[in-house]
Amino acid sequence: MIYIETGSEDVYYNFGLEYYFTLEKKLPDTVFLFWRTTPTLMVGKYQNVLEEINLPYARQHGIHLVRRMSGGGTIYTDLGGWQYTFIQHTAEHRIEFLKYTAPIIGAIRSLGGDASFDGRNDLLIKGRKFSGTAQYRLEDAVVHHGSLLFATDIEAMTAATTVDPYKIISRSIKSVRDRVANLSEFLPGPLTSGQFKAAVVQHVMDGSTAVYKLTPEDDRRIRELAEEKFRSWKALYGTNPKFNIERTGHCRGGRIQFKLDVQHGIIRNASVYGDFFAALDAETIAGSLIGCRYEHDAVLAALRSHGLDHAIYRISAEDMAAVIAVPE
Repeated sequence: MIYIETGSEDVYYNFGLEYYFTLEKKLPDTVFLFWRTTPTLMVGKYQNVLEEINLPYARQHGIHLVRRMSGGGTIYTDLGGWQYTFIQHTAEHRIEFLKYTAPIIGAIRSLGGDASFDGRNDLLIKGRKFSGTAQYRLEDAVVHHGSLLFATDIEAMTAATTVDPYKIISRSIKSVRDRVANLSEFLPGPLTSGQFKAAVVQHVMDGSTAVYKLTPEDDRRIRELAEEKFRSWKALYGTNPKFNIERTGHCRGGRIQFKLDVQHGIIRNASVYGDFFAALDAETIAGSLIGCRYEHDAVLAALRSHGLDHAIYRISAEDMAAVIAVPE
């Protein structure tokens, strides 16, 4: 086992580092990472971002968005939680969770916590989830990673992952609290976040003192991968599956409704309805959106470039863009 200290709380950097040691710099033994990040929503590889998160809340609170290279569901993490990663180059092709969760469970038990594996991909304590895990394969490598709730902001986690605006957040928080738990609430003695990290790393390394220290060349390449593979618009939205969405707004000039077909983050078909007054026909208004990225600023630019800022009575291009996509 080789431990690598990422030295960063930037989720894009840390995922870039994970990718780098998976495909580009292959070390001779299993790599173990233990890291944390500023508030972040991590969306699974096969998920539609817009269906999984509360985007307005995330943007209002400065929560980062990232798409993992693994499947599974969306997770919220912040500086009160921890992430871990195992990277192993092996011929094994099966998805096998217990092999990699066992050392983490052992670490929690060594601290006095009654941790267990739920049989699928979650870790539990007293019947409540404190960890979600995921796994994927790239070429000859298996990458297993997971999150650990230690002192995570449960209220923020609930709000950021509650998509339906009609849900009552206070009830959602109670429901989430019944299902998830921070480890700090269940350990017999008080531990700081740093002490918890040190204890887990020591247990997982099991006496190994092998540590790899990043070189300036490593750091440069990891930063490139962070931008290319994880921070970019294409990485987050460009791999969204095809989906249909309806957005309705009530503006000073009346009700306006857009129906959109979006594929890989690009609007491929659009129609518009409502009780508004316009100097253009509906096909012209909707046609201005075809080929546009499904994001606020791109939509606004497309509407303005087609002369729609004053084409609809008392409904500006900005009004329409705000209806179609959440502003940055």
